[in-house]
Amino acid sequence: MPSFTEISVPQLARRIGLPDAPVLLDLRIDEDFDANPRLLPGARRVPFLQVADLAPDLAERQVVTICHRGLKISHGAAALLRSAGVQAEVLEGGAVAWAEACQPMIPAEALPQTSHWVTRARPKIDRIACPWLIRRFIDPKAQFLFVPASEVPAVAEKFGALPFDIPDTFWSHRGEACTFDTMLAEWQLETDALRRLAKVIRAADTNRHDLAPEAAGLLAISVGLSRQFRDDLEQLEVGLQVYDALYRWARDGFEEGHDWPTSRGPA
Repeated sequence: MPSFTEISVPQLARRIGLPDAPVLLDLRIDEDFDANPRLLPGARRVPFLQVADLAPDLAERQVVTICHRGLKISHGAAALLRSAGVQAEVLEGGAVAWAEACQPMIPAEALPQTSHWVTRARPKIDRIACPWLIRRFIDPKAQFLFVPASEVPAVAEKFGALPFDIPDTFWSHRGEACTFDTMLAEWQLETDALRRLAKVIRAADTNRHDLAPEAAGLLAISVGLSRQFRDDLEQLEVGLQVYDALYRWARDGFEEGHDWPTSRGPA
């Protein structure tokens, strides 16, 4: 049972990927990080002696500190943040407990070195689903540039952005898999919920609705959003909420049905 200053692995696992997920600070020393150079989804590495400098930017956020085993470094850093008015908890058992519970961890070498991404304008499915994945599991501050298809390579080069969901790029379709699948594989984020969601996205994005009955609904919503918004960034913000809901369905509600009117007779 974690104390009031701690959060357990299962508790934190259920919050990762949600729009109100806490800020995750990986405070492991280099020796411990080098022994397992992977990060919790959405976490960023911070030297533990610099944690207090972050307090002004974290005043309105909940924070979880993570060290090797959730002991002195995490507790000291969390206490410093709390003294500055930040809501901070420690991951019980640290990165070791997270890894032992077989929770997803992202190889540090696979993480993007920029927060800027670029793709074709007028997004439908993959080009909304991928930004959702990046914002919720990789980089909450990621920015997305929507430009004419012919200009994507040049914009990527000039502005140091990563191109995605265009042919002949690293972050794109591979065989029958869509770009969302590629990102899950590269970042080792293939949890049951994300695999379930990916199947629906792949079916809708590649027009193979036989793979998942939900695909037709996702396509209809995606087309409707693209017709509703002229501004791609406005569409993206609304689309993120759609994928937040789909993720909760894939994680918690995929077995739920609906029958109205009820088939049961009067009691």
